[in-house]
Amino acid sequence: MTRVRYESDRGVAVLTLADPPANAYSYEMMQELDQAVLRARMDEDVHVIVLTGEGEKFFCAGANIATLQAVTPEFKYYFCLHANETLCRLEQTPKLVIAALNGHCVGGGFEVAMACDLRVAREGGGQLGLPEVALGVLPGTGGTQRLVRMVGRSRALRLMIEGRNMPFAEALTQGLIDRTIPGDRTAFLASVLEYARSFAPPEKASRAVGRIKRAVTTGAEMSFTDALSFERELQQQLFTGEDAKEGMAAFSAKRKAAFKGR
Repeated sequence: MTRVRYESDRGVAVLTLADPPANAYSYEMMQELDQAVLRARMDEDVHVIVLTGEGEKFFCAGANIATLQAVTPEFKYYFCLHANETLCRLEQTPKLVIAALNGHCVGGGFEVAMACDLRVAREGGGQLGLPEVALGVLPGTGGTQRLVRMVGRSRALRLMIEGRNMPFAEALTQGLIDRTIPGDRTAFLASVLEYARSFAPPEKASRAVGRIKRAVTTGAEMSFTDALSFERELQQQLFTGEDAKEGMAAFSAKRKAAFKGR
């Protein structure tokens, strides 16, 4: 059984969580997601990654609760550790990652989405939240740490201790998602792919997009002085590439740049 479907076309890799109806993740699904992230990372023809869920109802409902009830506390610990490692790999990959929220995105599903760079939701397509407190646990796949970095301490704390799921429209006003797009799942995903390709060659210098991501994501965890040094190193990498030369030449010639992702 394939739990994470991998497809690639025109510079975009689409990773689909495919364990309907809720696309809840197991250790096996996380292993497949880990491998899919590595595959997209190493593919030079992939410039942007889109992560979505199978069907119209759920992006991901989080961890498979029935599975967790049947395993030992030690297994739960290593399960969470591996999930954290997988999401950190996704977060640190120097390619833009867009979460296409086709349906409900709750609990660990929202934690997966927070490890992506942008969150685009299907208008009216579902709810989003971290309701783990109702189970007597905390958001244990990076949720407590990523949410506070997204929205600040007091709002993150309130959202988690209230444990309330909210419609996508409200999540947009809270800064938890970046935009909504109307349509059924097929139309929605087509729009997300069009948006994703706007960050890929020839439209955008994808290496620059990826290094901007790394500067922001990694630099935020450094001291300001160290982050500036890191930024300079990333800039130097870009200066040695073809796209920087093309971008400057196009600017001087007053023409549209044709980037190659190099």
